[in-house]
Amino acid sequence: MQPPRNILSIQSWVSYGHVGNAAAVFPLQRMGFEVWAIHTVQFSNHTGYGQWKGMILPPEHLAAVVEGIAERGVLGQCDAVLSGYMGSGDTAEAILSAVAQVRGLKPKALFCCDPVMGDEGRGLFVRPEIPEIIKNQVLPQADILTPNQFELELLTRHSSKTLPEALEAARIVRTQMHPGGPRIVVVTSLLRQGAPENTIETLAVADEGAWLVRTPHIPLEPPRNGTGDAIAALFLGHYLKTGNVAQSLEHAVSAMYSLLLLTHQMNTREIQLIAAQEEYINPSHRFAAEQVE
Repeated sequence: MQPPRNILSIQSWVSYGHVGNAAAVFPLQRMGFEVWAIHTVQFSNHTGYGQWKGMILPPEHLAAVVEGIAERGVLGQCDAVLSGYMGSGDTAEAILSAVAQVRGLKPKALFCCDPVMGDEGRGLFVRPEIPEIIKNQVLPQADILTPNQFELELLTRHSSKTLPEALEAARIVRTQMHPGGPRIVVVTSLLRQGAPENTIETLAVADEGAWLVRTPHIPLEPPRNGTGDAIAALFLGHYLKTGNVAQSLEHAVSAMYSLLLLTHQMNTREIQLIAAQEEYINPSHRFAAEQVE
């Protein structure tokens, strides 16, 4: 029997609810991965509630934990690094240092970056300097990027309101990504002109082509936090297993739809990450990827 593959996940942590590592770690574990989680913050709950307790952990803490893992002699067994919300430039620097250390020992390890910056309706919710830091420093190291539509437009200064525009924006961002890797862009929460009413789409663009998966739009008000963190983890996990972009997109989106449908049915403020655990292995609703390029 093969030992599980290993993912280093560097994200925020909340004790109550599911965002950051609290949204990404469990689905990956449920899919059979060992996850080495490093927390960039330790909060009571996500900031969407308006009130929270806890602290931001300094970049030195992050670097020290990576150093401790390296001292166990196992960093070279890391198959991928996953990152999400970056509160400061120093945090971004510490994450990139971890990626460089992993790649130094295992050059084929992937770096999957969820460039958390904002979304449609809420606008930018990170410090003003973060978009430039992600664009100029983080993006050139990323193998897989999972922006939502708002973040894709922010990174490219290019509209993505139609399918040709979204494909062009994804192409622009791919040219800036890590040249040695697969350079996969997964655009989530895509609402575009010409799509059927009451649907939402996810687009994946890679060397092999581009695929679109469409699902019914589940009316969650307010929009639930942690959905981007969860889908980035699901896509990365399936891509590590299969190496197939279209299959990974189908599986991640299908699992995500079932998770959000369950959340809607139970009418909870937090995504039903634990209750939906079977969906990460065998989604009960399956949506096919349509090749669009």
